[in-house]
Amino acid sequence: MIDPGRTAILRAARRAFALQPYAAVTLRGIASEANVSAALIVKHFGSKEALFERVADFSEAAELLLAAPDAELGAHAVRTAVTYRRDNNLDLLLRVVFAAGGGDERALIREHFHDQVTRAFANRLTGPDADLRAELITAHLLGLSAAMAIERTGPAASAEAEQIVALYSPGIQALIY
Repeated sequence: MIDPGRTAILRAARRAFALQPYAAVTLRGIASEANVSAALIVKHFGSKEALFERVADFSEAAELLLAAPDAELGAHAVRTAVTYRRDNNLDLLLRVVFAAGGGDERALIREHFHDQVTRAFANRLTGPDADLRAELITAHLLGLSAAMAIERTGPAASAEAEQIVALYSPGIQALIY
């Protein structure tokens, strides 16, 4: 499980980098939002640049989501997205949605997401349209993540993980074939 202070820092940093140009983001501002000291950010991440790189890095998410054989990949990815969010109060993928605006730093977040998550799924897929199917898989996972984030007390946020897996993963699994 992730340290609550570290989680608060990552959440505040994701928000800051998504809403402001990189140059306008400060460690003090992130610390204030996270209700921690700037020194704690430096202790955990080293610098603003290193913190941004952590926010922009999706390699851990891809590794967790893809850690299953192809026949079980849809169920595994859904289960992982749901349980990671619930266990850590942090989402694996959703931060890319906040990088939809302009700016070099936002473009870097989108590029990392594509290279580290979508491309990783595409590399696992066989058959025609692997790139398109990979994008649709990540779109499914982002949609689920958004539903759980928006409706924090709604059915998607409160249903048993295995119920969500049973209902949601067949659509993803159909794209894996």
